[in-house]
Amino acid sequence: MSLTARRHTLDDWFTASVAVHGDRAALETGDTVLTYTELSLLADHLAAALSSGRGGKPPRRVGLLAGRSVVAYAGYLAIQRIGATVVPLGPAYPAGRNAGIVRQASLDAVLSDGTAEQPGQLGVPALEMTDGELLRHLGSPAPETSVAGAGPDDLAYIMFTSGSTGVPQGVPIQQRNICAYLAHAVPHRGAGPGDRFSQTFELTFDPSILDMYTAWGSGATLVVPARAELLAPVRFVNRHALTHWNSVPSVISLAKRLRALGPGSMPTLRASMFCGEPLTLQQARAWQRAAPNSSLENAYGPTELTVTCTAYRLPEDPGHWPAPANGTVPIGTLSPGMEHRLFRSELCVRGPQRFPGYLDPDNNAGRFLEADGAPYDPAGALTDAHWYRTGDRVALLPPDEPAGSRDLPLVHIGRSDQQIQVHGYRVELGEVEAALRVQPGVSGAAAVPLATRAGTEIAAAYTGATDSENDLRVALHDRLPAYMVPAVLARLEALPLNANGKVDRAALGAALGAGPGAR
Repeated sequence: MSLTARRHTLDDWFTASVAVHGDRAALETGDTVLTYTELSLLADHLAAALSSGRGGKPPRRVGLLAGRSVVAYAGYLAIQRIGATVVPLGPAYPAGRNAGIVRQASLDAVLSDGTAEQPGQLGVPALEMTDGELLRHLGSPAPETSVAGAGPDDLAYIMFTSGSTGVPQGVPIQQRNICAYLAHAVPHRGAGPGDRFSQTFELTFDPSILDMYTAWGSGATLVVPARAELLAPVRFVNRHALTHWNSVPSVISLAKRLRALGPGSMPTLRASMFCGEPLTLQQARAWQRAAPNSSLENAYGPTELTVTCTAYRLPEDPGHWPAPANGTVPIGTLSPGMEHRLFRSELCVRGPQRFPGYLDPDNNAGRFLEADGAPYDPAGALTDAHWYRTGDRVALLPPDEPAGSRDLPLVHIGRSDQQIQVHGYRVELGEVEAALRVQPGVSGAAAVPLATRAGTEIAAAYTGATDSENDLRVALHDRLPAYMVPAVLARLEALPLNANGKVDRAALGAALGAGPGAR
């Protein structure tokens, strides 16, 4: 039996590396460098503090309200260690949004690193600890705790994604889902002691889990950039001698605008991965020239299918790259054990990485197919045999294209609904529209994607009378994360309609400057 086969929980993945690589660096954030043994000790202290707050009884679900800090990462490990479920909260999110997630997820406690002003407003017990306070425990003995830990069917984490009804929807992921993913993702990344992984993602975005546990599952180091470093990715790679990179493709566009992607400008990189947005062939070529020693991979997967469920590694020779008609890199073939079928070109997937269903079962309607491909009956039990409908339309890469594999890769060709990706975050345009409609004086609203040099943004129009556009923007920032607030916001006398009386989104996009090649 392989070592990975014995890892049934996220805690198993980390503790196995502590046993073998205890003296190696596990985490670098700011000026702090922690070994596996030290990070495990700090996780033990946080685990004890979380449990003691409930009279020695570990909480069942814990909100993690922390940024790029030691508390954030030791806290993630601590929550896993006591067998609880991590529910990441956004330090930059509006307080009302975090409070809504706390209620929906029925949290027992919140762990905060002191960088957000919201813990006392969330309605549940909050443990607040700064990095300085936590680091004082280094060198002290590990506290004694008796916890049962998690089992394979327990929830590892719950991610909240944008919801078309205007309310974020909870996506629970079981330990068995994430461990099935890591069992192939960790060896696929080809890392080991001495390797250095980027952590460009916030904990509210599930690719962060891939970076954490592919590093910690292989004895490598997770390197966390400060926010300012994210604005200069090439400098970050070189300053920290990174070997493994993972980010959204729009980072490439940012680096190009900074004129930082010179030939061979990132010589230390050995493996580069992009996910969260379509990766264009133009972006891929620019990155490949800057990191000539690195493999280049495009990955795809909604949160419901546990981080990523397909991947395509481009051939080393750009002359052998495929050239899909839409100019994007294929999303590739499915992960081991995963199956797919097409429903009117929509990708439907099942397998060990598929989540068990939404936190609110009402959200399951319309999102699954029966085992035989018939529409899912919500009155029946949701089983592993049901297909998850991704909402993404795909096609097979034509067989005359060089595929680099006996299996024909999939190419992403669009969405079947109003969902878009903004800097990697999944956004339902319906949630943006709902946030606009509830504002005083707004009688109607519609939103469309806006193509910019930095990637996809949002453009929106509203009808009615409001005090000012600035007041409306302030109100939206109080309700939505910053990435969901429209970059373009305009008042119209009436929304354009098509012959069926529905909003004509093509005409609206043209009116807002969101047509093809806009901005």
